[in-house]
Parts: sequence; structure tokens; C-alpha cells
Amino acid sequence: MPDLPYKRIVCLVPSLTELLVDLGLKDQLIGRTRFCIHPEGIEDVEIIGGTKNPNLEKIVELEPDFILANKEENRKEDIELLEKYAKVRVTEIDSIQDAILEISSLGDILGVNKQAGAMVNKITALLNDRPAKSPLSVAYFIWKDPWMTVGSDTYIHDVLHKYGLDNVYGLHKRYPKTYLDELSAHSPELILLSSEPYPFKEKHIDEIKEVCPDFRVVLINGEWFSWYGSRMIKAFSFLNEWRASL
Repeated sequence: MPDLPYKRIVCLVPSLTELLVDLGLKDQLIGRTRFCIHPEGIEDVEIIGGTKNPNLEKIVELEPDFILANKEENRKEDIELLEKYAKVRVTEIDSIQDAILEISSLGDILGVNKQAGAMVNKITALLNDRPAKSPLSVAYFIWKDPWMTVGSDTYIHDVLHKYGLDNVYGLHKRYPKTYLDELSAHSPELILLSSEPYPFKEKHIDEIKEVCPDFRVVLINGEWFSWYGSRMIKAFSFLNEWRASL
């Protein structure tokens, strides 16, 4: 690989940590959060805390020259402090198009244009190959106590939309709270319980069924809907098959 502009990278965003490795930058990656669990082999990279509570002193001691963050996942005050010590890239990804553009931008910034271009081509091809199906109304849950879903200005909503899954909470913004009685009134054809950030299990299907006995409720891998970056290749491959089966 030719001489790269940045040699010591810390990433505070799990999905983007995976992206950096898949772009061939594992040797440059010196710090990650404890939630950065992909891809295999990432255990070799030092953990610097969580996304909301990174160990700032430890990050500074590592002497990074580039830090990758996200407006939603990381705290503004942490980013402002780290900007005093290194170049910080703050991403803002609320749609599939945002994610694709960010892969291309990081390719330019980090000197891996060829790898980024090939990845974008794969993602675009998979997205273009998604099945043509009649729309389904859906509710997608990310949390309980309180029950929380997704609004129209989120990456998850955009993935749902691209796959013909009409979000019944699409008139809301960000991550609205709701109640099962309200869910029942929306009468979605499909309810999706994400594996993250709340780890929904079979028992939660039963809980919904107590209020909405006739609704179809499915546990879903949240990474397919919420992890942008290189994970989009695996996600869209899965979603193309899964959506065809509905």
C-alpha cells in the first residue's frame, strides 16, 4: 500500500471501525471502543472505553493523528477536546446515500480510494438488486421501558424504506417513545424487534402479543438495519433474500 496520510487512527464508531479494517487500514488502527466487535481479529486493537464515555486521557496518550467519530454516537464535548490533539472527522449518517458518500470521502481522506470505490460498487449493485415487492407497513423497535422506535430522519428508516417497509412511525423524528396501545392503533403488518441496542428476545414477542395478539412479530439482527459502512454488503445480501421471502 502506498504511503498513507494518517498512521495512527482511533475510531469511536463500531460500524466505521469495521469499515476501516475492510479498507485495509488495520495496521493504522490503534484504538477502538468496546462496542467495536467486528471484524474478526479486531481484538488486537486497544480498547479506549465506550462510545459515550471514552477514556480521553488514554486516547491522547496513544498520540493518534486521526480520530473518526459520529455526531449521534459520540458526545460533542469529547469531540471538542480531542480536536485539540488530532484531526477529527465527525460523520453524520442518516441515510444509505450518506453512508455511501462517507465511504467515498474516507477513501479520499485516508488514501484508500481504490478499496473504497470497489466497496461502493458492491453496495450499490446489491441495493439495485433488491426484490420488487408490495409494500408492508412495519414498526421497528430499538428499546423498551420505554418502548422506542425510529423516525424518518434515521438510517434505519431509510433502509426500511428502500426495502418497501413503510414505517408507521415515519411522521416522527429521531427515536420517538411509544406505547403498545399506540402500536395497536397503528396496526402494522409486521413488527420488528432489533437485537440492538436493546437485546430483544422471544419473551418480548409474547409481551407484545398480550396487547396485539394478531400481529406478526419477528426478531431481527439489528446490524442489518443500523450498521453502515462495509457491513452494508452483508446486510443488503441478507435483506435481498429476506425481503423476497416476506
